[in-house]
Amino acid sequence: MFISEAYAQAVDAVQAEPTLMSFLPLIGIVVIFYFLLIRPQTKRAKEQKIMRDALQKGDEIIISGGELGRVVSAGEHYITMELAPNVEITVLKSSIQTLLPKGTLKSIDTGKSGRALKQGKQQKASEPRQEEVASEIDQETANQPEAADKAPKTDSTAGETATDSEKK
Repeated sequence: MFISEAYAQAVDAVQAEPTLMSFLPLIGIVVIFYFLLIRPQTKRAKEQKIMRDALQKGDEIIISGGELGRVVSAGEHYITMELAPNVEITVLKSSIQTLLPKGTLKSIDTGKSGRALKQGKQQKASEPRQEEVASEIDQETANQPEAADKAPKTDSTAGETATDSEKK
């Protein structure tokens, strides 16, 4: 009553069936994604796995947290890493980011200790100066009564200092 009856419409033109040419843009996008994203990622993951499996005692590494250290022992899933002398941690192999060239940690350590030595020398050089300043301050406080005698005197009637009245 309220809804009119619907009739099927006749097809005037014959629709062409989808061909390979209509899927060509989609296939092109998949190929581009493969060569630009998927293939480089799998290649990088394979290189990382080979590097992690080849780790041995004495290798210098960086883990994902940014800590640098030397491999003390390597197991199947974990390694023990020495961060500093007598400081060792156990880390998952999957958290290893980079294998450093031999001697990198030693060159970094000498650079750090060189700065520390330089700062230590500067601090030692400044210590005698601090003692001199302290002794000068002690001398000044001992001489303060003399400094009070040398202070300009005020004239109670005029409210001017003696030096001000001398200038006029």
